[in-house]
Amino acid sequence: MKKRTDIRKMTSTAMLAAVSTVLMFFSFSVPLMPSFIKMDLSELPALIASFTFGPVSGITVCLVKNLINVFFTTTGGVGEVSNFLLGTMFVAPAGFIYQRMRTKKGAMIASVVGAATMAILSLFTNYFIVYPVYTNIMPLEVIIGAYSAINPHVENLWQALLWFNVPYTFIKGMLSVVITMLIYKPLAPILRGKNS
Repeated sequence: MKKRTDIRKMTSTAMLAAVSTVLMFFSFSVPLMPSFIKMDLSELPALIASFTFGPVSGITVCLVKNLINVFFTTTGGVGEVSNFLLGTMFVAPAGFIYQRMRTKKGAMIASVVGAATMAILSLFTNYFIVYPVYTNIMPLEVIIGAYSAINPHVENLWQALLWFNVPYTFIKGMLSVVITMLIYKPLAPILRGKNS
């Protein structure tokens, strides 16, 4: 029985990783953000995996989709590193909390905490890891210029991240939360197996 459950878990995680990979290809620009920042819903399957099978499954989905997408990168892999870091910061706390509060209220609390954690920590991962690497592709002056073209008060990277990236990251996470709340209940038994 345990072996069958493990196989179901691996198969469902792989399927969710495949869906996540495809969703990452369908990224699009959003208003009021620089053109090099894209929106996608690829964290949605990772959040579902984290709720259904635990945080490790959610992190695995984040890892697989980014390893595949790095072969098609337009950011020299920087976008994929950022996506993996932020996705992990989203689905890991959400899955951890939901494992201890398996109710609709628990799912909502877990999801919001995950989205907030991702948004807050994005300030530091972007400032200290992602953008320092990204400046090898695009000069910092050009990056700041893209932000200040939208908001002339932006004078440095810290301000750009605080005023733009943090709220954007939270909204992106909450989009996945809303969709998960709508589809998770009927989907979870299918992923686990009807007799699970």
